[in-house]
Amino acid sequence: MSDKDRLNVFPSRMALAIIKARLKGAQKGHSLLKKKADALTMRFRSILKKIIDTKQEVGEVMKSAQFSLAEAKFTCGDISHLILQNVTKAAVKVKSKKENVVGVTLPIFESYQDGGDTYELTGLARGGQQIDKAKKSYGRAIILLVELASLQTSFITLDEVIKITNRRVNAIEHVIIPKIERTLAYISSELDERDREEFYRLKKVQEKKKKIKAQDEALKKKRAEESGETEDAPSIFDTFPDPDIVFD
Repeated sequence: MSDKDRLNVFPSRMALAIIKARLKGAQKGHSLLKKKADALTMRFRSILKKIIDTKQEVGEVMKSAQFSLAEAKFTCGDISHLILQNVTKAAVKVKSKKENVVGVTLPIFESYQDGGDTYELTGLARGGQQIDKAKKSYGRAIILLVELASLQTSFITLDEVIKITNRRVNAIEHVIIPKIERTLAYISSELDERDREEFYRLKKVQEKKKKIKAQDEALKKKRAEESGETEDAPSIFDTFPDPDIVFD
């Protein structure tokens, strides 16, 4: 195992406890990021389905609006220059708000009607029905386009966040956690080796002490034999003759 495959730490009991806490934190972070990625992916797929449905609806509405405009022009003639001259402000406006999805801020666009319909009597003299139909068709198309823009913006935002989150999940799972685990294995092996060395050293010290003690006892015994003395102390369990007791 090279130094690049593990963290550069000194193997000790304190380092072992710190690395274990670090591994626990990495696993917890991986779990949370994985749940976040799953939640974002579910929302991403939901938005994708809405985008497909909205695009299909926009296609149908725009096709209907184009036919309504053609019918209005056929009935009333070209009215585009009159509309451009009379328009002073936008009747449909867009407001934005934010939505928080597991820590990710998504922009949401909503369309709303600013004031009443100031052109409700347009074309009353001739072709008013066709003009009103075209107006409503394009009004519906504008609402759908705003909704589609909101969905597309959220889709792009979620796509970027999901990519970043997945990269972090993969980095923690395949790089950080294995590196910490290899570091733990290295520290544990070094500590075990140190314990074995300590046990072997203590064993050799005990053997040396026993050897020295045996030599000292042999030397004392030899000296006692040479001096004619014995070091055996009497025992209380030995049988001694009791003296006679004489009563006067």
